[in-house]
Amino acid sequence: MNRLIITSDGSHTIYVPELDEHYHSIHGAIQESEHIFIRNGLRYCESEPVNIFEAGFGTGLNALLTSIEAAQKGRIVYYTSIEKYPLGEEYISQLNYDAIIGEKGKDLFGLIHSAQWGSFVQISNNFFLKKIKGDLVTDIVYGSYDLVYFDAFGPLKQPEMWTPGVFSKISAVTRKDGIFMTYSSRGEVKRALHSCGFRVTLLDGPPGKRQIIRAIKM
Repeated sequence: MNRLIITSDGSHTIYVPELDEHYHSIHGAIQESEHIFIRNGLRYCESEPVNIFEAGFGTGLNALLTSIEAAQKGRIVYYTSIEKYPLGEEYISQLNYDAIIGEKGKDLFGLIHSAQWGSFVQISNNFFLKKIKGDLVTDIVYGSYDLVYFDAFGPLKQPEMWTPGVFSKISAVTRKDGIFMTYSSRGEVKRALHSCGFRVTLLDGPPGKRQIIRAIKM
């Protein structure tokens, strides 16, 4: 059975015994997501509005932080996320992100998780969310995106998600000069992205992670 874990910044992540893997860094779940996807992804992306594709909805933390950033900066965000195994309410209801982020985050988090799956739902004035129950490995990906959050379980735990085949699907729906962000910096990931038309750069990682990848669609 999955277990809630408190990470070093006080925020929750979830431990999956079957994979011996956590949804986020044990060094800080919110800290990790903010560093990789907000600071080095969303703030680096100049598109207006910005269309985001996320691989791995998970706890909804990336969507929550993106919706808060969109409101603070007055940016319009269309956010599409695919998840094969949505979390049950018994886990979602215990996550403590609102205690750290504040009441505004609590309201947004509730709307994000109560939004119906399969079509766009307006969460706030600035943030539109589409959650897809699906398998990125086998399903067709639709759309055209400026920014990709690739937040699947790690290459050693879920290798089928980190293949040239999957990255080719993502490349096909990523606009020229679109941005791909992930926490992994493994050599096979860099090579697979390069083979699918991305220019790969290594950036400093969050605590507990030496480097991360930002890749630009050529």
